[in-house]
Amino acid sequence: MTDVTNELTLNHTGGASAGDFIELLKPRVMSLVVFTGLAGIVLAPGHIHPFLAVVAVLCIAVGAGASGAINMWYDRDIDAVMTRTVKRPIPSGRVEPAEALGFGVTLSVLSVVVMGLAVNWTAAALLALTIGFYVFVYTMWLKRRTPQNIVIGGAAGAFPPMIGWAAVTGTVDLPSVLLFLLIFLWTPPHFWALALFRNGDYTRAGVPMMPVVAGEAATKRQMLLYTLILLPVAAAPYFVGIAGPVYLAASAILGLMFVGCAVRVLRASDDKPAKKMFGFSILYLFLQFAVMMGERLILGGWA
Repeated sequence: MTDVTNELTLNHTGGASAGDFIELLKPRVMSLVVFTGLAGIVLAPGHIHPFLAVVAVLCIAVGAGASGAINMWYDRDIDAVMTRTVKRPIPSGRVEPAEALGFGVTLSVLSVVVMGLAVNWTAAALLALTIGFYVFVYTMWLKRRTPQNIVIGGAAGAFPPMIGWAAVTGTVDLPSVLLFLLIFLWTPPHFWALALFRNGDYTRAGVPMMPVVAGEAATKRQMLLYTLILLPVAAAPYFVGIAGPVYLAASAILGLMFVGCAVRVLRASDDKPAKKMFGFSILYLFLQFAVMMGERLILGGWA
């Protein structure tokens, strides 16, 4: 019994493992961020040395993970009352809040400095903007104050392809802005689908997600609206020359399927369609960028 007690005390007073710190980086969220950042590098005109491309992707990954760690530090109080987050390293007592904050800040600075010195300062500035936007605008300002938290704050998750593009070109161009908009408009229906079947969690935590404030019916209508707006925006990369006909066809099919998910959610009286839409939304975004990259790598440029 004494040994068990000592072990629990150790875990509660800073005896964190490497896995706990990796969990602070939100690796599942990071994987999609890294993938879309890589897409920006692949789709951008020009050339970047493969080693520098790897450095750029690593900096994007570390910066995204650092943002997640600071987010967990700030949200540790509401994480402790939500079923989905209660087992995270800080509320479970495996990592001290100060450790998480120091870890996140250190990695944030490191990722931006390395990106600037090794790649270019335009990409570094965008990475710094992304981290700052996620931490200060979304986490600290919007998340607990407005049901538009995801709409505005979602911009943070939409920057990675712009960062990847800037790593190659040193500029921010219209095609990279369209890649940004694709993720930006995808984010509300993606997260609101999650909020619909996690409504109880957000209500207990006092987070004003759209279903909590406006109700489920209004949220479902807005989800459908966003999926409809997303259709032409997702097709736009074809018309600016960074995607080809295969992408255009795939994008149209995926977009109509996404709209179909939203229609089923709108008509549903339970949360099963919302759970399915949340899962499909991740596949939707992954396939959009995968097809764009595959077409570019296999068939070459389109512009």
